[in-house]
Amino acid sequence: MQFILYLMLILLFTKLAGDLSVRLGQPAVLGKLIIGIVLGPAVLGWVQDGEFIHYMSEIGVLLLMFIAGLETDLEQLRKNWKSAFAVAVGGIILPFAGGFAIGEWFGFADHNALFMGVILSATSVSISVQVLKDMNKLNSGEGSTILGAAVVDDILVVILLAVLMSFFGTGAEVSIGLLIGKKVLFFAVAIVAGAFLVPRLMKWLALLRVTEATITAALVICFGYAYFAELLGMAGIIGAFAAGIAIAQTSFKHTVETKIEPIAYSIFVPVFFVSIGLNVTFAGVGGQIGFVVLLTIVAILTKMLGGGLGARLTGFNTRSSAIIGAGMISRGEVALIIAATGLQSGLLHPEYFTSVIIVVIVTTLVTPPLLKYMFREPEKVEVEKAQL
Repeated sequence: MQFILYLMLILLFTKLAGDLSVRLGQPAVLGKLIIGIVLGPAVLGWVQDGEFIHYMSEIGVLLLMFIAGLETDLEQLRKNWKSAFAVAVGGIILPFAGGFAIGEWFGFADHNALFMGVILSATSVSISVQVLKDMNKLNSGEGSTILGAAVVDDILVVILLAVLMSFFGTGAEVSIGLLIGKKVLFFAVAIVAGAFLVPRLMKWLALLRVTEATITAALVICFGYAYFAELLGMAGIIGAFAAGIAIAQTSFKHTVETKIEPIAYSIFVPVFFVSIGLNVTFAGVGGQIGFVVLLTIVAILTKMLGGGLGARLTGFNTRSSAIIGAGMISRGEVALIIAATGLQSGLLHPEYFTSVIIVVIVTTLVTPPLLKYMFREPEKVEVEKAQL
């Protein structure tokens, strides 16, 4: 029954930490991320990562992105697709170059340095999504661009990783053409299913004479999309996001939205937030402080500048471009998965694994307060300047 104790501690302390964070003027998600580090092996050691935490957190992040899809304005997403693509490309080129330069600086072999660039290129907007939701900015121009850029980023980074593994003998049979073809297939099937299959499936399953048939139907579609995405080499969160958008176009949107949030935020999403912090351990990092600090600075600045430049070149003003750049900083669970893949394939030195994980966590912790700061109303900023 140890997992019950873990669950009790996670649910209690995420709510307390989230409340404290809000009282201190920060987004609730920041407190929830930090409490994961405190409860985990890095500080108190009360909660240990394991299979139970892993599966619960996977469901949590899928539901979080599913809700984001439900609440996304599809027209706004279409409107900002050019900006989203530019932000994703800019947010890959600069971080990739920065990561490679850091690897070379610290004497890594070329393939290890290139892999460092791939890790810094990754983006996970699940944390940014939560902040945007809390601030009611998910459907703003900036929010829609961040969401769209995350989808493009996922595709490009997976292709980058596949190319790197192919060239350096850890994935010699990977076909880049097949990889791209799978992604095209995913979007084609997702769009067609969203237009024709999802509405019919929702109507059919909603008629079943059982408890909460509608919400169960929505979860079936969410998990089905997520599994199909993983099957074709996409992140499951992209599939869940696409499922949310598909259901949002049906008459069941409001019902699903109001009933899925209590399920997600009462149990699964808190476990996801804590699971990120559980990856932190400071063992063996003492001699790599310089590496951690430098890589963290490069990770934050290159993503913010690259994403921000992409937004600026496609019509956003300086303030909005900075917001979009900030929203792309978090590497989250996507970079954790890439780092684990690199460790298994020999592209990441085992001695640097913990340091890289710490950098990933720091980028995730920095994102919520930075986004909130960037989204301050211009009038409020002027008032604060006047008071100084």
